[in-house]
Order: sequence, then C-alpha cells, then structure tokens
Amino acid sequence: MTIEFEAPKPIAQTQFVLKTVAEEMMRSKSRYFDEHEHEIPWDYIEFMHTAMKATGAGSLAPKEKGNGQEGAEQKEKRPPIAYQSLASQIEMLAWGDVGMYLVTPGGGLGAAAVQAAGTPEQKAKFLARFGGDKPTLAAMCMTEAGAGSDTSAIRARAILDESTREWVINGEKIFVTAGDKSINEYEKLGKGFIVVWASIDPTAGRAGMRAFVIEAGTKGVQVTKLEHKLGIRVSDTASISLVDARVPFDNILGSPTVEKTTTGFKGAMATFDATRPLVAASGLGVARAALEFLKEKLQENGVTIRSGLPRQKLTNIEREVLDMEIMLRSAWLMVLKAVWMADNKKSNALESSMSKVRAGDVTTKITQKAVEILGPLGYSREFLLEKWFRDAKITDIYEGTGQINRLSVARQILGYSGSELR
Repeated sequence: MTIEFEAPKPIAQTQFVLKTVAEEMMRSKSRYFDEHEHEIPWDYIEFMHTAMKATGAGSLAPKEKGNGQEGAEQKEKRPPIAYQSLASQIEMLAWGDVGMYLVTPGGGLGAAAVQAAGTPEQKAKFLARFGGDKPTLAAMCMTEAGAGSDTSAIRARAILDESTREWVINGEKIFVTAGDKSINEYEKLGKGFIVVWASIDPTAGRAGMRAFVIEAGTKGVQVTKLEHKLGIRVSDTASISLVDARVPFDNILGSPTVEKTTTGFKGAMATFDATRPLVAASGLGVARAALEFLKEKLQENGVTIRSGLPRQKLTNIEREVLDMEIMLRSAWLMVLKAVWMADNKKSNALESSMSKVRAGDVTTKITQKAVEILGPLGYSREFLLEKWFRDAKITDIYEGTGQINRLSVARQILGYSGSELR
C-alpha cells in the first residue's frame, strides 16, 4: 500500500463545499462568538446537522467503508479513507473557526470512544442517534483536579450494584470539551451523552480503568462550572459532578471484570490514537488561516514571497514565511501518515502522538510569528489574526499535552515503560 498525496475526489468535493461553509457561516461570525462566550451558534449547528443528515454523514465520525450496497469486489478495490476524509473536513472547518468546529453536531471524542472500544451493539445504540431529527453532541470526561496528564491518578469510582445490575458512579471531571451541550438537554438538541473514565477497582491501577457511557438526563450528573478561556470561546469547557449516578450495566466500554493486564485500559486509550491526529488537523487549520492572512497582507503591501531562490538571496521576511510554509506542510504530512495508518488498521500510537506534538508546536509558532511580522495589524482586534493566536495554544494542551505526548513518543522509540521513563 502507498499513501496518496493528492486528495481523493470525494474528499476534494467535500472540501469545496466546506470552504463555503467556513467562509460564510464561520468566519463571518467568529468575532461575535469570541466576544459572546458560551452563546450557542444555533444557525451553524442546525445547518451542519441538516447537511450531514442529508449526506448520510450523521456526524463528524469515521465510517466503515462501503454503504452496504456494493459488491465485495468493489469494496475491496476502494481504498479506506474514513479518517483521511475526517481530518480534511476538520482542518477546513477549523480554518473557518476552530471554536465553532468544536460545537459541530456529532460524536466528537465521546463517539470516538464508543467507536474505538464499544461492542457492535453499543455502536448501534449510541452512534445512530447522531443521524436523528435533532443535532446531538457527545463528550469525553477524563481529566480530574488531581489527575490531568497522569490518568493512573483518576479517582472517579464505579461500583456495580448487584441488586439492580447498575453501575453507581461518583467523582468530578473538569475541562470537559462540549460537556454542557452534551448532557444538558437544550430544547434544540437531541439526547447526547458523555463518556466518563472511572475505576472499577482502584487497587488494580490502570487495569481497573473503564469508560462508561452516561446519557443526558441521568440523575446525579450536573454541570457545576463553565470555564472562561483564552481561546475557542464559543466551545464550552465544563466541570461535571457525578453523585451516585446510576448507569445501565451494558454502558461499560470494555470488560466488566479486572484482568491482570492493562488490556481494558489500552483498549480505551486507542480512542486517542484515532483522535490525536484529528486534533492536530484542527490546529493546522488555524495555522493555515494565519499564514494565508499574513501572505495576503504582505502582498497588499507589495511584498511578494519568491520561492525557489537560494536562501541568501531572500529577504528575512521571505525566509520566515517560507519556513512557516515548511512547518505547516511537514506537520500535515505527519497527520496524513497517522490517519492513513488508522484507515488501514495499522497500529499508529507513535505516529498519532508525533503528529499531535508537531501540530501543537507548528500552530503556536506560525500564529505567533504572523502576529510578530504584522506588528500592530497582527495585534489589532480589527482582524482575526490575534484570535487565531489565542485559539492556537489549545492544540498543544488538550488530548494529551505536548509534554505527555513527547514522553509517549520517547517511550515507544526507546522501548521504555511508563514506570521506567516519566
């Protein structure tokens, strides 16, 4: 198999449509929603839900190849491009506005967890709702006040009530992206859910960690705080309290028993192998927006970037812009490799973390450098560049910080375990 660098026709066609959405429905409202934090962009949400429902997409979540109506030979010949397509869609929507992209109706991290670790029955039950009559969101709840990057420190507890065959979950989760929209039943939203990480046996360490699907409306689940943030302000980031929240037995993702190995934990962590390249793609959409704006403003002021000349014949600004181009394109190639591996069911834990690390660095550096080069214009709120600079940093923080992903990369390359290299 080979990686194709030219976008397949279906992806190119989708990109053309999404660019119009990004320009007309996102860019035009970016400043408003940045200044009205937590206000919900209903027009965008409802439009995207209608569009995805009409095309059969249902949500921004990877689909199995084929539509059930093709012959076996045709299915075999069609290359799998689900994750590649998703990465391209996300990059374009983030180019429009990354905060609004994060409230696109669909599964998000919550659905990705079900997709990665759920049974066929769980996938049918929870993922089908994203193609329903109302736009629906889902979220992942992992981080706690005492357990950020160190997931082994999670203290949320799930105990099985044998009399009712229900899991009783207690704990508190913080920094939950789209947590409020996923569990508070707004009139215009469908019944979403959160995926909560908790331990079924604290003495077993990571082997006791499991993910549970908790649906909107579950008693004992409450949003206790909404964060006020530097960037991605239209996307809510919530703290969620769970007090004796009762969850059906079948809502556990993975085995309900504790094995001696950490298989269950690793199975759930496969969620991040699939989604980290997608987070990287969203950051690179922001970086591309900033770089294109910079080049546009330079062009307006008579500065043309001359590629193809020896570096010593270029001006300093030309060298800096070309270096930014190199950073952006190299980071995108790392994303392409990671999603290609996911599409072809190859283990991509290393490539996933590498793409996330690189995108976090690149997005931050490109947006910062663009602000520096344009000076007062870059710092002014007259343009969106300063907003993109603020939006950029989250790429390096959520879904595993840059530092944690670097540790992950080092462990895999050097062959160390988590306890040996911390």
